[in-house]
Amino acid sequence: MKNIPVILLGCGGVGRQLLHHIVSCRSLHASKGICLRVVGVCDSKSFIVSSDVLSTEFDDAFLLHICQTKADRLSLETCIESGKCEGFAFSDSVRKLTDIATRLGFVIVDCSASSETVGVISQVVNLGCCAVLANKKPLTCSMEEFDKLFLHPRRIRHESTVGAGLPIITSLNRIISSGDTVRLIIGSLSGTLGYVMSEIEKGKAFSEVVKAAKDLGYTEPDPRDDLSGMDVARKGLILARLLGQRIDMKTVKIQSLYPDNMGPDMISVEDFLVNGLPLLDKGFEERIKKASSNGKVLRYVCILQNSRCDVKIHEVEKQSALGQLKGSDNVVEIYSRCYDLPLVIQGAGAGNDTTAAGVLADILDLQDLYP
Repeated sequence: MKNIPVILLGCGGVGRQLLHHIVSCRSLHASKGICLRVVGVCDSKSFIVSSDVLSTEFDDAFLLHICQTKADRLSLETCIESGKCEGFAFSDSVRKLTDIATRLGFVIVDCSASSETVGVISQVVNLGCCAVLANKKPLTCSMEEFDKLFLHPRRIRHESTVGAGLPIITSLNRIISSGDTVRLIIGSLSGTLGYVMSEIEKGKAFSEVVKAAKDLGYTEPDPRDDLSGMDVARKGLILARLLGQRIDMKTVKIQSLYPDNMGPDMISVEDFLVNGLPLLDKGFEERIKKASSNGKVLRYVCILQNSRCDVKIHEVEKQSALGQLKGSDNVVEIYSRCYDLPLVIQGAGAGNDTTAAGVLADILDLQDLYP
């Protein structure tokens, strides 16, 4: 049996779902000769770790107890009382993680939403560990930090940072490795904005669609977090860097779907929903009519072409994969020398379950690096 030690950073929806997947897939993994040993879990306040990471791990009952604890919005500190682990303050987690890394080659899995994890991930990878990321922020940091993180690229997996469980990065890496030249990538990389754009195409008011998306749980509590385009921009920057573009976020051109005077620093969420959004309806209605007169539809996309990364509303052909997009799916079209007609990747690009499944697949993809 091949044993792969795992330490998880982040116990939000994706992190908890990953632990559930690990537990539920025990038989499947055993049939493949693999055992995932979860030896540590970290949240924003605490780090709990097995008393002897070399020989023991958290059993499945304790992993499910951790999930329930975090679902109840409690700190991991409450799990220390069980006697099945040691506990450390979050401030000591970096020191403890690097100490463990000198003795054990684990997979550090970043399911947090923190921009502060890139340093410790780089340190443990340089000590021989591997890393799997669902968190986009370490990959959209400065180029200097990005280069440090990828000193050992074979030890890094991050498929879920762009398309949850979709094989976007895997496909792109295969194209690049074959010597093919990518000339254009255009993708709808936000399930929320994909839903919004496909719904307003039906003649619905922009304000009503955004409110409906919020009620359905598609948006963040403040929909402006989605409508700003920043999440799509981070995904676009990750793809741009895979293509060899040495650019930072300030280079990415981002079109927000609301004006600056409706930003979070200017008006409240409630004011934005009730009074701000309706003011945007007419503008979107006019843009939809203009696109329709050209035989096209509107999509909010990331466009990578000619060493540029643009995130904006864009008119696309109705019969294209992007034009046919409905609901909250993600769609990416990759054009290259070999793919004059684009390689199209489509499917669910968000959700805790789908993202956690992508993270789990990335962990298993590292198995050949473990004895």
